[in-house]
Amino acid sequence: MQIYTVQFQQKKWMEHVVMLLLTKCVLGMLPSVGCWEQWCYEHGVQISESLLSILWGQPYLWARLDRKPNKLAEKRFKNFLHSKQNSKEFFWNVEEDFKPVPECWIPAKEIEQLNGNPMPDENGHIPGWVPVEKNNKQYCWHSSVVNYEFEIALVLRHHSDDPGLLEISAVPLSDLLEQTLELIGTNINGNPYGLGSKKHPLHLLIPHGAFQIRNLPTLKHNDLLSWFEGCREGKIEGIVWHCSDGCLIKVHRHHLGLCWPIPDTYMNSKPVIINMNLNNYVYAFDAKCLFNHFSKIDNQKFGRLKDIILNV
Repeated sequence: MQIYTVQFQQKKWMEHVVMLLLTKCVLGMLPSVGCWEQWCYEHGVQISESLLSILWGQPYLWARLDRKPNKLAEKRFKNFLHSKQNSKEFFWNVEEDFKPVPECWIPAKEIEQLNGNPMPDENGHIPGWVPVEKNNKQYCWHSSVVNYEFEIALVLRHHSDDPGLLEISAVPLSDLLEQTLELIGTNINGNPYGLGSKKHPLHLLIPHGAFQIRNLPTLKHNDLLSWFEGCREGKIEGIVWHCSDGCLIKVHRHHLGLCWPIPDTYMNSKPVIINMNLNNYVYAFDAKCLFNHFSKIDNQKFGRLKDIILNV
């Protein structure tokens, strides 16, 4: 289905998080900034931004890490933004104005360069990425949905034979190459879908475009407002339209003065089946990992996502 769009001037980088699989091992060929804004499945999940790229000869997960200005530079930048003379250009000293980042940090592809240094965007940040190590506690929820040894990921999407049924499966990373995805779950943005619990957290990836809106509202304020408030399919976080020129445009509930999260989301109105199909992996998964927990409830069907109970 063709999806169309509406974009707002300011790009809120920290609002959402995406993951991307690349076929190239060249870090200089990382995707464009616009590509990362593809939180484009209709229920518009927002999470910690990340990227999957080829590293050390295999698909690897990268986490979004914006390089931010230090306190003095941030104060100077805010004063500039609120100044009546803000039509003048603001000058950054990248080497002195910004907090240090790990040596493995890389900037986003389309970030402007000046004398070999990446320059900040209109928000005063330099979007970039760091690789997620398997035992990195800072990105433990990201790494919990990926198994590097077998190169598989936990993915939520529609069942191929029944569009009214959701499916959680272990998908080869090779099947996700050059796709963007988002992370949802217990510890992501207030867990609007009720996944897992504090004692037994549960996280999943969703490919962008996996959930398409069938009855799109017209691009009028009142029609959009009525659709979000009165339509069952409108019980989502937002919409992203895909324009024919490649532009992506989003409308979030907050743009219309509506609340999010909401108690009863559209995605939680559908049944979900577990389809792990891990028979080809003879190696025993770690007893505490999500792949092992899901294998214990393989082929089971639940009334909705929040009903999933892991056999821990």
